[in-house]
Amino acid sequence: DVQLQASGGGLVQPGGSLRLSCAGSGFTFEEYAMAWVRQAPGQGPDYVSFIDSSGSIRRYTDSVKGRFTISRDSAKNTLYLQMNNLKPDDTAVYFCGRYKRSWSLPPSFKYESYYWGQGTELTVSS
Repeated sequence: DVQLQASGGGLVQPGGSLRLSCAGSGFTFEEYAMAWVRQAPGQGPDYVSFIDSSGSIRRYTDSVKGRFTISRDSAKNTLYLQMNNLKPDDTAVYFCGRYKRSWSLPPSFKYESYYWGQGTELTVSS
């Protein structure tokens, strides 16, 4: 079974940095594109970032461009999200996801095309 476990969340002051991790198991990590979404209280999930199976194609939603960096380490079966210059609007539960098809590059993001794991909570507040 596909298992995804996000970690690394916490309480950070505005302007601070944090790195989220997502450990994947139950599948061959290097074969799949991955993504991050976030869900603020009372809202639905919002797309944050995408990375293809090789790590060479990275995409971001406009609100995090220049502040967040997605990366992956296939040797460790781990996906990362480095978040810098954090803002209160970044407060949310962050979820990592695995694209359902191996060796594929989706043309755009569709939430239902991914398996999602348990999230990790980030609070940005002074």
